[in-house]
Amino acid sequence: MLRAAGVGVGDEVVVPAFGNVEVTEAVTLAGALPVFADIDPATYCIEGSAVEAAITSRTTAVVVVHRFGRRADIRRLHAVGQRHGLLVLEQGESEAPYEEVARRRERAAYLDAKLRGVRTPDGGDGHTYQQYVVRVPGNGRPDRDAFARAVRAKGVACRVPVKTPVHRMPEFRRCVALPETERAADETLALPVDASLTRREMQRIVSACNALGGLLQPAF
Repeated sequence: MLRAAGVGVGDEVVVPAFGNVEVTEAVTLAGALPVFADIDPATYCIEGSAVEAAITSRTTAVVVVHRFGRRADIRRLHAVGQRHGLLVLEQGESEAPYEEVARRRERAAYLDAKLRGVRTPDGGDGHTYQQYVVRVPGNGRPDRDAFARAVRAKGVACRVPVKTPVHRMPEFRRCVALPETERAADETLALPVDASLTRREMQRIVSACNALGGLLQPAF
C-alpha cells in the first residue's frame, strides 16, 4: 500500500512503536524512514496529537494500527492527515462473527465487575475484546511480570501482549520520548476472554488475580 501510494526513499512515515514490528518493517521495505509516535493509554493506538508532533516536512504518511479489538480515533487522525496533506493508512484486525464477539463481551463484562487491584480495559465504543488487556502497575510492589508468573502458577493462561516496543529493538532503536508506550509495555497483561470459556474458568481467572490484586491497590 505504501509503495502503491508512491511512498519511498526520502519520505517519513509515522507509525506506532507499541505493537508488531511488521508495520515498521514495511515502511523500511518501501525505502522510507519510520518515525515513532506515542499511543493513547486507553486504546493503545497511535494518538492524534502525538502524530502531529512527529510530523516534519518529509512526512508523507501515517499508519494507524487498531489494537486488541479497540479502534483508534480514526476521525481525528484523518483530520490530522488532511491538515498536513498526509496519507492515512489503517491496519485492522481480523473480524470475528457477531455471536463470538457478543460472548467475548459478556466475559469481559464479568471480569470488569469482578477483578480487583488491576486496571481493567476501557471498553469504549465497539470494543470487540480480541484481547482483554489489564494494567498491573509496579510502583515498588508486585509488578506485571511477577503477577503473571503467580497467575500462571494457578493455572490461568495469560501473556504479555507487547514485550518490546519497536523503538527499543536494536534495528530500529530511537532516542525518542514515548512515555505512554513505555508504560503500556511495562504494565499490560492479556487475560483469557475467549468465547468458549465456561463460568467456572472465568471464576478461576478472577480468583487467581484477586488473590494477588489486593497487594496492588496502593500502586494506583
